[in-house]
Amino acid sequence: MARAAVLSFVCQNCGAAYNKWQGKCESCGEWNTLSRDDPTGAASVPANLRAKRRGRLFTLETLTGASPEPPRLSSGMAELDRVTGGGFVRGSVLLMAGDPGIGKSTLLTQATSMLARNGHRVVYISGEEAVGQVRLRAARLGLANAAVELAAETSVEDIIATLSEGKPPRLVVIDSIQTMWTDTVESAPGTVTQVRASAQALIRFAKKSGAALILVGHVTKDGQIAGPRVVEHMVDAVMSFEGEGSQQFRILRAVKNRFGPTDEIGVFEMTGLGLREVTNPSELFLSERDLGSPGTAVFAGIEGTRPVLVELQALVAPTTLGTPRRAVVGWDSSRLSMVLAVLEAHCGVKLSGYDVYFNVAGGLRINEPAADLAAAAALVSSLANAPLPVDAVYFGEISLSGAVRPVAQTSARLKEAAKLGFGRAVLPETTRGDTGGDAGLSLSSIGSLTSLVADIAAKGRKATTSGKSASNAGFRPDNG
Repeated sequence: MARAAVLSFVCQNCGAAYNKWQGKCESCGEWNTLSRDDPTGAASVPANLRAKRRGRLFTLETLTGASPEPPRLSSGMAELDRVTGGGFVRGSVLLMAGDPGIGKSTLLTQATSMLARNGHRVVYISGEEAVGQVRLRAARLGLANAAVELAAETSVEDIIATLSEGKPPRLVVIDSIQTMWTDTVESAPGTVTQVRASAQALIRFAKKSGAALILVGHVTKDGQIAGPRVVEHMVDAVMSFEGEGSQQFRILRAVKNRFGPTDEIGVFEMTGLGLREVTNPSELFLSERDLGSPGTAVFAGIEGTRPVLVELQALVAPTTLGTPRRAVVGWDSSRLSMVLAVLEAHCGVKLSGYDVYFNVAGGLRINEPAADLAAAAALVSSLANAPLPVDAVYFGEISLSGAVRPVAQTSARLKEAAKLGFGRAVLPETTRGDTGGDAGLSLSSIGSLTSLVADIAAKGRKATTSGKSASNAGFRPDNG
């Protein structure tokens, strides 16, 4: 007797699979989002026929051999080419995700128009907007004369049939993949099954025709790409378009890239005429810095292969609540909690009775541990009411013992700081790899966080004139 095919129940919100139906998805916490799905498609083939099928032989290769660099197609936008690794690779598939209204369609309209002006066939398929809406956006950006081929279509079979006619396109944009549907799957557009099947068909066309394919994806409430995570594994690159609504800066970040570096960023500025490339993001992030204010420190970070200087802002204020508040924007809240615990345990800084507000200026989100030292300096500066030197940059990782650990690419951080006019740097005693010199900066090496806290607290005592000393403003007397 043939064994029945095993069907799974897939969450339509996050893509998690279960072997039985249940009301709540344990992965994303949503209710009534599970639907029946056959991910393998094996149920349509009888078991006796599957058992008789024999596989074909194929040739195994070795690691030795010539592997030339794949040819790339420049988009005409240096920041976009930086994120992709030098341009679009023939037959590659990119997934671009971002919040609604962040500027995804604007960026792709500018990129496709530049490619079309260079004589390449470019096709823009919109499943959310009419052709007239895309034309209005192009006219607003001054790109109405670009020879971009437009269509408002959602059927994958019709799209592939149309693109297969005539000269193969160099670039195809699908906006967005959640609106596409295929006849091979009996489910509504936007479901996990439809998104997976539509993406698979479009990717197969890109690989066969050699056209570079860009899939636009929606994001969930917590900023994750909506739909099945398997789509992220199917594509060659995943790019995230980030930015705060109140800021004009937009960050294009490569989360995954098979043809280039990951965590590379491209910085854009949203203007009335579209997105403008920012070639020197450090200067832009520091342009509105409030000099001489307590609680601000400049962090010399690395985003991908590019050094970026950004201002970290901290505000430590006495709390009126039973549980002090911790508000973080642009940094990992767990990382901030760890730094606060180290300051409390090893440096004598009492923060249990204070609210802590932390912000990364400019709308940039940083993830590297090297920001620990700059964050600690900003926190202690705000608590002691002691402004940090305006010409100093900070970087270093803090361990749970209070020691300052070395970080990578010290030379690049120092060169970027010197280029922007900074005169000193506070960094770990030991460095990882070759520093490449001090880049003309005055270096202050510290091995423990305690010495940095004592130095800032001493400046706070000297600056206090109202009779309130630093010792009764959150510092234990025995630790200075």
